[in-house]
Amino acid sequence: MSKKYLVTGAAGFIAAQVSKQLLDQGDHVIGVDNLNDYYDIRLKNWRLEQLKAHPYAENFSFAYLDIEDQAKLSDLFKAEGPFDAVLNLAARAGVRYCMENPYVYLSTNSEGTLNLLECMRTHGCKKLVLASTSSLYAGQKMPFTEDLAVNEPLSPYAASKKAGELMAYSYHKLYQVDVSVVRYFTVFGPAGRPDMSPYRFIKWIAEEETIQMFGDGSQSRDFTYVDDIARGTIAAIEDIGYQIINLGGGRNPVSLNAIISKLEELLGKKAKIDHKPFHVADLMETWADISKAKNLLGWEPQVSLEEGLEKSVQWYMNNQHWLKKVQV
Repeated sequence: MSKKYLVTGAAGFIAAQVSKQLLDQGDHVIGVDNLNDYYDIRLKNWRLEQLKAHPYAENFSFAYLDIEDQAKLSDLFKAEGPFDAVLNLAARAGVRYCMENPYVYLSTNSEGTLNLLECMRTHGCKKLVLASTSSLYAGQKMPFTEDLAVNEPLSPYAASKKAGELMAYSYHKLYQVDVSVVRYFTVFGPAGRPDMSPYRFIKWIAEEETIQMFGDGSQSRDFTYVDDIARGTIAAIEDIGYQIINLGGGRNPVSLNAIISKLEELLGKKAKIDHKPFHVADLMETWADISKAKNLLGWEPQVSLEEGLEKSVQWYMNNQHWLKKVQV
């Protein structure tokens, strides 16, 4: 039997792919998003158009809604519920911007999660999948395991995500809400966020612009393809109590310089790079231990870095006519 899911941040990079995969398997999706302009709204609208053109589009409905608005969120639960699960992927992301406006990170990532939990408690929804971040692992020994103490966040962004995790834990203990916290490691792929390095590098190299590099490029990430991340997020819907689960590539970390080299090959162009000072809130390396995801969810990534970059480049080139106007 098909299920009905509430997916927040549905116009976002990962949530749009989660919504697509839920529709693929015949489920109903109620997507909500406030369509904020943190980055170019054209990307969000493009993703929504893909969902509205899905073969099972009749199972998808979209509500323009901010999870910070408790009253409207409650109305949505009354009108569209009951939900089999809530997948909260709505978030303010980005380490650098959180220095400029830390308040919106707290109100969305922490209070927004609380609003959802209260609606779930009131309306009898017992399953939450909460998107979190590898940024919490700053200063810890790699590869990162879920049992590490993550009490030294380097940014308001990371602190706000930790607060959301803790709020969900309290609702698990008080009201028996089943919670899967999925900590994402650097996600990339077609229709990615334009503030993240894979998208920016593709655009800058393709258009022969200078790459703005914070640091010397030796910093490395556990890059994970968006389709794999979405599969893991959906796998986490099952009842598991309260669990924190890494979703990452699980490979040795790959440097930004190595990513640029691969993109130069795919695009047939040489990158021009302007090095800027490394940002204090950035992590030098991330590397996920994904054994828990394998054991608990039967999940592991399937798309290689090379294949993912090739698909990302192809998508960019196919849509370059309008992506040229998107600011990074």
